[in-house]
Amino acid sequence: TDYGAPLVRDIPTGVDTEYFCPSGSVEPDPCHLVFTGSMDWLPNDDAMRYFARAIFPRIQAACPDVSVTIVGRNPFPGVTALSRECPSIRVTGQVADVRPYMDRAAVYVIPLRIGGGTRLKVFEAMAMGKAIVSTSIGVEGLPIANGTEALVADEPDAFADAVIQLLRDRAFARRLGEAASDKVRTQFGWAPVADTFLEACELARTQWRLKQQQPERCWAESASDPSYSKARQLSMS
Repeated sequence: TDYGAPLVRDIPTGVDTEYFCPSGSVEPDPCHLVFTGSMDWLPNDDAMRYFARAIFPRIQAACPDVSVTIVGRNPFPGVTALSRECPSIRVTGQVADVRPYMDRAAVYVIPLRIGGGTRLKVFEAMAMGKAIVSTSIGVEGLPIANGTEALVADEPDAFADAVIQLLRDRAFARRLGEAASDKVRTQFGWAPVADTFLEACELARTQWRLKQQQPERCWAESASDPSYSKARQLSMS
């Protein structure tokens, strides 16, 4: 109400689920991990240096053939050095299309420790049907069910164990990816997000019309106000 807007509706982040979808022509490498994101953004840089030094060696000890690809533009020297230190780490720099790299991976990792943003990479990975392991910060604010749509772990040992579990249990990894894909397509694809935005616009227009008709009334101070329900019904009629 500080800004004269007693009722505010949020519009969820959306992703193009027709663009981000499995190719169907690539069999994921059962020992391959991937991370995608702008590598000139400090939280991504920190995440992958942390992953390479604190988490990846634990995964390698259990799965010696494991490898990881870090995909994203303008990596800082600290990240590019990782591929020289460890042959199982590949740093691509900028690529024309991230989807082939995601398609090839068995597990998508999000070891973020700091930062904010809209978390688009999460929805993109979900739309690609990837089994995801993330820190709490990596999926913060997103309605993702831990254990059925992704695995969430914050400590290095727990994060590594979650990745190892998915590498060893391909059926579970597939179920996790399918559930994630279903969630993002039904709730966060462009079509359902556009519907939510349209509904909010129609409601705002109806509320404005009602206020013009009866300016002495205070319309829809909260979602529980009867006038809100009236405006909502009129906007949907």
